[in-house]
Amino acid sequence: MEQTIDSVLSQNYPNLEYMVIDGGSTDNSVEIIKKYQKHLAYWVSETDNGQSHAINKGLSRISGEIFNWLNSDDYYMPDALHAVAECFSSDSVSVVSGRSNIWKNDKILLQSSGTDIHDILSKTIGGARIDQPETFFSISAVKRMGLLNERLHFVMDREWWIRYLLLFGQDGIKKTDRVLVNFRIHESSKTNNHPADFYQETLNVYYTVALHYQLDEADFFKSQLAASEMELFNFPELSDLSVVRQAIHYFWYFQGCMQYASNNYQLASLFFRPISKQYLMPQDVAEMEKIKLRMKILPVFIKKIWNRND
Repeated sequence: MEQTIDSVLSQNYPNLEYMVIDGGSTDNSVEIIKKYQKHLAYWVSETDNGQSHAINKGLSRISGEIFNWLNSDDYYMPDALHAVAECFSSDSVSVVSGRSNIWKNDKILLQSSGTDIHDILSKTIGGARIDQPETFFSISAVKRMGLLNERLHFVMDREWWIRYLLLFGQDGIKKTDRVLVNFRIHESSKTNNHPADFYQETLNVYYTVALHYQLDEADFFKSQLAASEMELFNFPELSDLSVVRQAIHYFWYFQGCMQYASNNYQLASLFFRPISKQYLMPQDVAEMEKIKLRMKILPVFIKKIWNRND
């Protein structure tokens, strides 16, 4: 935690409004927070209802112009906030997203490419892969997006990102190649320990989006994927649902590709099955057909050997 706090304060960023929301830690977190409390706009250490609830506590208090949150395992690169502010210098920009170093076992495992922005909005929504620590939002956008969904404990940032994209599209997103954040993966991290929960919550989000917009595609989520309806709020009413429908088909496409990469042919085939090719770009149709052919002629045990030799 101390490295996280120090990485924010050492930015020497003017007009910084920094809050620390702790979930009632029983280690030395409170002592560390008190060490820096004169530099904090607000801090609290108390039991909460999960990460989304904790973030909302801070979100409901903000008064600045740019917002993001940083988990206690992660830390900013020097001058990251100045670089972000510079990207926000244009009034047309409502989101700035950079890159991060991904750390594991005290070594940089890889450098992220940042939040995915595709050629078309529906594909970006269907993937909705947001690198949250290095993605910053204007407060004007946040006010329309609303608070995080506290019923979500694993993909709250992804659902929030879908909300943003449906509200604003992707014209106001500015990408920078600047590495802004160091992100840690460790044995106790949610990313490592709860893949099934991430997967299920993701299914539930897209299923509920399909239900919300009364799309026929919702039936497949319930009958074939065992998705559950959840509460949505602040999702815009749309007169043209074509983007949402196409996004659902892209969600199935991305999931099919991921399951194929994980050697789960059965689930990959299941996700590819309901896709209408008319909703995918030609290059993505070609990629899907190539994967389907590979699954047909290349047994999974041979693919595993092939992957080991790559």
